Amino acid sequence: MRAAAFFDMDQTVLRVNTGTLWMKFLRRRGEISRLEMARALAWVVKYKLAILDMESLSRRLVAPLAGDLEEEMVEKCRRWYLEEVEATITARARASIERHRGSGEHVVLLTSATPYVAEPLGRTLGLDGVLCSRLEVVDGRFTGRIVEPLCFGPGKVALAERWAHDHQVDLASCAFYTDSYNDLPMLERVGRPVAVNPDLRLERHARRRGWAVENWMEG
Repeated sequence: MRAAAFFDMDQTVLRVNTGTLWMKFLRRRGEISRLEMARALAWVVKYKLAILDMESLSRRLVAPLAGDLEEEMVEKCRRWYLEEVEATITARARASIERHRGSGEHVVLLTSATPYVAEPLGRTLGLDGVLCSRLEVVDGRFTGRIVEPLCFGPGKVALAERWAHDHQVDLASCAFYTDSYNDLPMLERVGRPVAVNPDLRLERHARRRGWAVENWMEG
């Protein structure tokens, strides 16, 4: 039975938070107001403090997409990814992925982001799987709903367990790399939890538990 290494995306594999980067991209294009931008930055702060109701916020943000063409989102995110996201992949993340791959392990992205940024990243890194938050699409258009479960908190565990079952992987033998205390359920589920560039709550918790703590940020 093969093991796997799961990697969070924002501020783990990437140096940046893609949510913030995306909102800045939309602001430059005139697609959101200054007030909406300020509100988004406040959400990022709450996320880092692990006090954000991600499920309610996600439903609120996805609802206005109802009726929009998915292919338009795919193309817009493709350009954004190539122009702004791909260059933020850290060297240490690449090295860790290659180390696990060289050991015969699966390498899987596990992120609360949508496939419109997660899948291009997965292709760049040649990953074996991409587990992420998905939006419901019918006849090529968004319905304004999320496909449950949202890949966040316990939802990450549920999606990882489903993937592990399908690939005959025991999560107790797996690694998970993340920066966020929000990912505590998945960190507790695997046998090799690693806190990467951890927020303050995760760093304190990781050191109490004796988990590995690593810094992948580059100057």
